[in-house]
Amino acid sequence: MIGISDGDTITILTSNKEQIKIRLAEIDAPESNQPYGKRSKQLLSELVFNKNVLVKKETIDRYKRIVGRVYIGDVYVNAAMIEAGGAWVYRKYATDASLFILEEKARKAKIGLWGLPEAQQMPPWEWRRLKRIAQ
Repeated sequence: MIGISDGDTITILTSNKEQIKIRLAEIDAPESNQPYGKRSKQLLSELVFNKNVLVKKETIDRYKRIVGRVYIGDVYVNAAMIEAGGAWVYRKYATDASLFILEEKARKAKIGLWGLPEAQQMPPWEWRRLKRIAQ
């Protein structure tokens, strides 16, 4: 693991020294200029930076990134980000029902981004849509 772009995207270095960008499947983290964006990136960094990760590829997105489930040992990083309040379950793509349960627990306990004022708890997909409309 060599780089963290934001709370849902990392760059890994393979055993043959190839850099590959990985988008964590089923989650969507705040954009860097969005409330909690920098903290979300920091949370992901605390979980994965300088560690060996296992990526289970789901698909490839339109930006040519591998979309996958990321693991460090038996820790499912995608779920850990939801549990820590560092990201939303990406409703458009989510299939893992347990992620919704983790998100609801974090929301009720006001963990992570759920501790922000309600007006600042805007899902990233809505944030991006509003920015496109404003342009």
